[in-house]
Amino acid sequence: MTPPTDKLIQMYRQMLAIRLFEERVNDLYTRALMPGLAHLYIGEEAVAVGICAALTNEDYITSTHRGHGHCLAKGASPRLMFAELLGKEAGYCKGKGGSMHIADPATGNLGANAIVGGSAGIATGAAFSAKYLKNNRVVVCFFGEGALGQGLLYEEMNLAQLWKLPVIFACENNMYNEYTHFSETTAGDILGRPAAFGIAAEAVDGQDVRAVHAAATTYVERARRGEGPAFLLLNTYRYRGHHVGDIAREYYRPKQEEQHWSSTRDPIMLMSSWLLEQKHADQATLEAIQAELTSEMDAAVDFAVNSPYPDPDKVGQDVYA
Repeated sequence: MTPPTDKLIQMYRQMLAIRLFEERVNDLYTRALMPGLAHLYIGEEAVAVGICAALTNEDYITSTHRGHGHCLAKGASPRLMFAELLGKEAGYCKGKGGSMHIADPATGNLGANAIVGGSAGIATGAAFSAKYLKNNRVVVCFFGEGALGQGLLYEEMNLAQLWKLPVIFACENNMYNEYTHFSETTAGDILGRPAAFGIAAEAVDGQDVRAVHAAATTYVERARRGEGPAFLLLNTYRYRGHHVGDIAREYYRPKQEEQHWSSTRDPIMLMSSWLLEQKHADQATLEAIQAELTSEMDAAVDFAVNSPYPDPDKVGQDVYA
């Protein structure tokens, strides 16, 4: 079933917001205004948006080192995210988490995690609590294909299936484990792995937000009915490097490949073209959204740049071990 027009427009808007956010993250880095590195989500926007659009505010997600898109799609504020990236007190973690550790419990975001596959236990534990408390929540565990080499993921998939937990394992296959094509690190059929546990699994075109949303809706509703976990293989592509400092990429992937994906398989372009063809929006509406989001992101950057750093005396607060 095709979602109503207002939801389709909102999904387009969220994808564009993520793209504009990430472009400004790259700009902050290149201007030496952002400490450390960030891992851009450009090219993968349809995955986060399509899945999170199938969730409620009370549902949970766990994220990865490439997590800005997940955070924004689940409802995080760009102002507070930029502040966190710049190490400012106004940030979600008071400037102590940075790019890879943003969390926002108010929107159900249990946090990004710099450990590959590290959030699988958090997500499955949250799903166990949801089942135990009977609160009808569903959890989505985002991870990249690189996590398929981590044993923790399979331990959690095993438990999730044994206990019929309401968790969706969302594998974002952007084709590269840092600088290595996934075919050199991942043996066999990816979907054969969840199938071995008896987990429902499906491959989805991760560049088509409507296809992602349709699949996510099916399995989220299934999990909410108590029918157990699912595994989504989202085939997608990151346009930029592994991180913002990864500029010269031709030693591990050809420029022609990048150009092919960005020119023919861009998720925002595909969605805007479809919206226009199906008359869910006209060009003026899309241009107005672009202008509004551009202004919003610029204001969010200004807010973060001009916000104060935390007091050095607070360095030990909110830090646990």
